[in-house]
Amino acid sequence: MEPEINLTFAIFRFYCQALEPLSLPAYKGSALRGGFGNVFKQVVCIEKNQDCLRCMLRAKCSYSFIFETPPLGETGKNTNYFPHPFIIEPPLTPQQNYQPDEEFAFNLLLIGRAIEYLPYFVYTFDELGRKGLGRGRGRYHIVKVENLGHVNEDSGLSIFDGKTRSFTTRYQVKTFTEVSDEAKRYEPSQISLRFCTPTRIKYQGRLTKEIDFEILLKNILRRLSWLAEIHCDNKWELDYKALLGKAREKVKVIHSGLQWQDWERYSQRQQTRIKMGGFVNKMTFAGELAEFLPFIKLGEYLHVGKGTVYGLGKYRIE
Repeated sequence: MEPEINLTFAIFRFYCQALEPLSLPAYKGSALRGGFGNVFKQVVCIEKNQDCLRCMLRAKCSYSFIFETPPLGETGKNTNYFPHPFIIEPPLTPQQNYQPDEEFAFNLLLIGRAIEYLPYFVYTFDELGRKGLGRGRGRYHIVKVENLGHVNEDSGLSIFDGKTRSFTTRYQVKTFTEVSDEAKRYEPSQISLRFCTPTRIKYQGRLTKEIDFEILLKNILRRLSWLAEIHCDNKWELDYKALLGKAREKVKVIHSGLQWQDWERYSQRQQTRIKMGGFVNKMTFAGELAEFLPFIKLGEYLHVGKGTVYGLGKYRIE
């Protein structure tokens, strides 16, 4: 009997319009994630000056769930870190300055139970627009929010109308089964991945761009299985050792053009700038890929490595 494998998520696109001159950093994910986190805590947190771990409301708090994710039941994992149930995919265009009436868009992916929290995200990003974003705190407003079936779609189902401020809670939710079916469209003997945003993968305790298929798959499986267990209450009973052994033996790198790309973000919590560099560009694998393609395709949606809430670790199958 095949083990049950599932992971649910939904994709939303926010279309925004600048109300006054708006200046964003080169990598816009840092401004969107930072602004969202600050405003979200102001909006929902009762004990604003208290650490979440010591708050008596932690178990029922939306801020704690999103940013200080408590595990659902016993995980058996010896760690204080659990993956957050959201990803912000910023616009990757070079434009940094927006004049009044100019528009920009970004994607928000919510995983498992976090899908129910979409109204909090819409409200918070709307409030962030009123308070201002980026250098100079330029204001914007949300024109609309759409629910997409795929991250590369141009349009989807209307969820929120910024003019009428009407909201619908009927979302299209994607499952592992759907993603697995999508993966069947790809060539099972060769595949190229283009890493679109800095990808931070550790090997032997250090960040590196010297990866092979086994290292990449290990990081994808670790992230996806944690997301499934923590946020979807679905523990994957896979033979990870056997899977990785097959990856090592049956799939090879035939081209790697990976390059390191540095960027920094300012951490208000630590009051300092933090380096967030990672590798970008393209690499190609060849071998017996069919068994691994569903996980590669799911990783295309849900990213890989560290810093995914900022949109890092995004890759595209070519």
